[in-house]
Amino acid sequence: MEIICKQNELNNAIQLVSKAVASRPTHPILANILLTADQGTNKISVTGFDLNLGIQTSFDGTVKNSGAITIPSKLLSEIVNKLPNETPVTLEVEENSDNILIKSDRGSFNLKGIPSDEYPNLPFVESGTSLDIDPSSFLKALKSTIFASSNDDSKQLLTGVNFTFKPNYLESASTDGHRLAVALIGKEEQIEHKENFSLNDGDLSVTIPTRSLREIEKLVSLRSSENSIKLFYDKGQVVFISSSQIITTRTLEGTYPNYSQLIPDTFSKTLNFNTKKLIDALERIAVLADQQSSVVKIKLDNTDLAHISADAQDIGNANESIPVSYDGEDFNIAFNVRYLLEGLKVIASENVLLKCNIATTPAVFVPEDNLNSFTYLVMPVQVRS
Repeated sequence: MEIICKQNELNNAIQLVSKAVASRPTHPILANILLTADQGTNKISVTGFDLNLGIQTSFDGTVKNSGAITIPSKLLSEIVNKLPNETPVTLEVEENSDNILIKSDRGSFNLKGIPSDEYPNLPFVESGTSLDIDPSSFLKALKSTIFASSNDDSKQLLTGVNFTFKPNYLESASTDGHRLAVALIGKEEQIEHKENFSLNDGDLSVTIPTRSLREIEKLVSLRSSENSIKLFYDKGQVVFISSSQIITTRTLEGTYPNYSQLIPDTFSKTLNFNTKKLIDALERIAVLADQQSSVVKIKLDNTDLAHISADAQDIGNANESIPVSYDGEDFNIAFNVRYLLEGLKVIASENVLLKCNIATTPAVFVPEDNLNSFTYLVMPVQVRS
């Protein structure tokens, strides 16, 4: 095999796929990335696969001889990253040998690879469900919910985001047991988005691990100008395909909790805040709240101001008042300030509604201008008077 390509293109490809290389490989070859070159098309493909997440990307170069080899990911990444930018890089593999020679205009490196026939194949979905997804809609659904997924590996299903693809809209949801984020994308403009979610067999519901979604988010962000990205699903495997990249990931098995049951049907109290003013006030109060329990209290009395406060014992306290539109009796409610900020920051609406009943039952934040598009449920924190 012999290829010539630009340093920056090879480097970008290696950095992208190295996210799918196992940090603690069960087999030596899983610490490698697969490099494949096709003389007929002058395409160079780079693949990383840890048996759960797989990323493959391809770019154009000069392929003098076709071939394939696997190369230690960490070593290759560090070498190529330090080569002069924009300069040509030549990579040669001797026939019937695993020796790799990497040359630039400054010098050369010799590495030992592992034959490519030992490398596991990326799973490709041959049957099952396929659909075209709109990159910008998928990205919006992902960003609106990924932050609320759980970091606790013992809560397996909750360590991902659940996506439900319907003919006219996409629904995404995540929860860690303390809060729940649900986004509906496309429902308000059913006609406009009709073609974006073309489903073959009814609704498709999949739960994708958050770790995989972080990489899928990068792929979709780069491809957001494309009309659609192909999604294939079959037997616990999801494959995303764009013009030059493929990401494949296992799904989280099991039935995702029926989260709609967690959202109260009615609320006795509705508070209307300016979203930016609420976020700014919470970020200032969080400086004190984060010193101890991360708890902020919101107090409502018969004025047009909401009083936000935090107490950090033996350190100090913080208080701030911001405008609120609320017509009801006095009450106090407390939350984890980090939960509030993470949810509020994905709300694009100028104003946000806080709906609740009493200080010990779930509270819900929704954008004022599009109530159905996003729902963020947070369990209040119980504080001793």
